[in-house]
Amino acid sequence: MDTFRNMKIFVEVAEAGSFTAAAQHLDTTTGYVSRSISELEAHLRTRLLNRTTRRIALTEAGERYLNRCLAILESVSEAELEASDAHARPAGTLRVHAMSSIGQNYVVPAVAAFQERFPAVTVDLVLSQNVPDLLEEGYDVALRVSPRALPDSNYISHQLGAVQSVLCASPSYLEVHGVPESVDDLSHHTCLQVAIPIFPADRWTLIGPEGPREFPLPNMRFKVNLPDAMAMALHEGMGIGALPALTVRSAFRNGTLVRVLPEYYLQELNIYVVYASRQYLDAKIKAWVDFVKEWVADALREDSVGSRKSAQASEHDAA
Repeated sequence: MDTFRNMKIFVEVAEAGSFTAAAQHLDTTTGYVSRSISELEAHLRTRLLNRTTRRIALTEAGERYLNRCLAILESVSEAELEASDAHARPAGTLRVHAMSSIGQNYVVPAVAAFQERFPAVTVDLVLSQNVPDLLEEGYDVALRVSPRALPDSNYISHQLGAVQSVLCASPSYLEVHGVPESVDDLSHHTCLQVAIPIFPADRWTLIGPEGPREFPLPNMRFKVNLPDAMAMALHEGMGIGALPALTVRSAFRNGTLVRVLPEYYLQELNIYVVYASRQYLDAKIKAWVDFVKEWVADALREDSVGSRKSAQASEHDAA
């Protein structure tokens, strides 16, 4: 028996005052309405309606049951409206995950601009180097970084752009140890490594005029798992390291870091926005995905041009 359906029919009969009027309003037969009420009464083991040839009347139990049914149906209607509204109007809490450097340089500014447009959305942003399981850990959207295309999965992904990592060092380090003129010269320097899963721990893949070249890391006296910590080590003059260009653009501009071997860069990192499903997508998730596809992609393009100009300026100043 469909109890919820029979409750709705019972309410219709009680408000219409007859089986026939209720059947007409529900676009069904009087017999179907009568059987539904009988099923409901049998299920409850209680008479809800007193019937005569001329009219029907609620029993005392029927009046109490009617009030309960009206409250239940109103709650269901509100729940449906709220769910439908979530599909139409961005609101509520949006849980976002991003890797640290991407999050600090792009996602936080994007959130600020997004919330100006959609003030009813609260953003819960988590930054870490881990790759979470969106469903198990309760995230709505993730921004992921990968040197290659993401593997096929049940998730939907869109590439926002790409960022390059570059070699850099402080002017004080280069003044003491000299400026490397070739990849081979790196073997005479202290090389620092950012230890994150997307990069090999013991080598750099340098891409230059002759194509990619594997360089085993010699004298690696320091490695760390956060780009921000690597930037601090480089500022302290600890050696030469690789960082995403986006994290060192200001350092190139103010001269606290200098690009090393500027004709080379490390393997490009693709940036993706990832979410669970296209169908019946919550409005806040759809709005955020559409927003970052435009906002972050534009920022990446602008920074790509800006980092090249900053690097060229720092090379000129170093010379």
